[in-house]
Amino acid sequence: MDWKVELFLYAFLLFSAIVALEVRDLLAASITTAAFSFMIAIHFVAMGAVDVGFTEAVVGAGILGVYFVAFVLRTKRSTQD
Repeated sequence: MDWKVELFLYAFLLFSAIVALEVRDLLAASITTAAFSFMIAIHFVAMGAVDVGFTEAVVGAGILGVYFVAFVLRTKRSTQD
Protein backbone atom coordinates (compact mmCIF):
# COMPACT_ATOMS: atom_id res chain seq x y z
CA MET A 1 0.00 0.00 0.00
CA ASP A 2 1.23 3.47 -0.81
CA TRP A 3 2.33 5.45 2.22
CA LYS A 4 0.22 8.46 1.19
CA VAL A 5 -2.96 6.40 1.22
CA GLU A 6 -2.01 4.84 4.53
CA LEU A 7 -1.29 8.27 6.02
CA PHE A 8 -4.68 9.54 4.85
CA LEU A 9 -6.44 6.51 6.39
CA TYR A 10 -4.67 6.95 9.72
CA ALA A 11 -5.36 10.70 9.76
CA PHE A 12 -9.06 10.15 9.06
CA LEU A 13 -9.22 7.42 11.70
CA LEU A 14 -7.67 9.73 14.28
CA PHE A 15 -9.93 12.62 13.29
CA SER A 16 -13.13 10.57 13.39
CA ALA A 17 -12.20 9.00 16.74
CA ILE A 18 -11.57 12.40 18.32
CA VAL A 19 -14.78 13.82 16.89
CA ALA A 20 -16.80 10.82 18.11
CA LEU A 21 -15.41 11.23 21.62
CA GLU A 22 -15.69 15.01 21.87
CA VAL A 23 -19.01 15.78 20.18
CA ARG A 24 -21.95 16.42 22.52
CA ASP A 25 -24.69 15.29 20.13
CA LEU A 26 -25.38 11.55 20.28
CA LEU A 27 -26.55 11.39 16.67
CA ALA A 28 -23.31 12.93 15.42
CA ALA A 29 -21.31 10.57 17.64
CA SER A 30 -23.18 7.57 16.20
CA ILE A 31 -22.54 8.69 12.63
CA THR A 32 -18.84 9.35 13.21
CA THR A 33 -18.50 5.98 14.93
CA ALA A 34 -19.97 4.33 11.83
CA ALA A 35 -17.58 6.35 9.65
CA PHE A 36 -14.68 5.19 11.84
CA SER A 37 -15.76 1.58 11.43
CA PHE A 38 -16.05 1.99 7.66
CA MET A 39 -12.54 3.46 7.46
CA ILE A 40 -11.24 0.50 9.48
CA ALA A 41 -12.91 -1.76 6.91
CA ILE A 42 -11.18 0.09 4.07
CA HIS A 43 -7.88 -0.26 5.89
CA PHE A 44 -8.39 -4.03 6.25
CA VAL A 45 -9.12 -4.33 2.53
CA ALA A 46 -6.04 -2.26 1.69
CA MET A 47 -3.92 -4.59 3.82
CA GLY A 48 -5.25 -7.62 1.96
CA ALA A 49 -7.73 -8.99 4.50
CA VAL A 50 -10.77 -8.68 2.26
CA ASP A 51 -12.98 -11.05 4.28
CA VAL A 52 -12.30 -9.19 7.53
CA GLY A 53 -12.87 -5.83 5.82
CA PHE A 54 -16.16 -7.00 4.33
CA THR A 55 -17.36 -8.29 7.70
CA GLU A 56 -16.36 -5.04 9.41
CA ALA A 57 -18.16 -2.98 6.79
CA VAL A 58 -21.35 -5.01 7.02
CA VAL A 59 -21.50 -5.44 10.79
CA GLY A 60 -19.57 -2.46 12.15
CA ALA A 61 -20.51 0.32 9.77
CA GLY A 62 -23.76 -1.10 8.41
CA ILE A 63 -25.84 -2.87 11.00
CA LEU A 64 -24.45 -1.25 14.15
CA GLY A 65 -24.50 2.19 12.54
CA VAL A 66 -28.17 1.83 11.69
CA TYR A 67 -28.95 0.49 15.18
CA PHE A 68 -27.12 3.34 16.90
CA VAL A 69 -28.90 5.98 14.82
CA ALA A 70 -32.28 4.29 15.37
CA PHE A 71 -31.73 4.08 19.13
CA VAL A 72 -30.62 7.69 19.36
CA LEU A 73 -33.65 8.86 17.40
CA ARG A 74 -35.94 7.03 19.84
CA THR A 75 -34.59 9.01 22.81
CA LYS A 76 -35.32 12.57 23.87
CA ARG A 77 -32.87 15.13 22.59
CA SER A 78 -33.19 17.67 25.40
CA THR A 79 -30.43 18.32 27.92
CA GLN A 80 -30.26 20.05 31.25
CA ASP A 81 -27.01 21.98 30.77
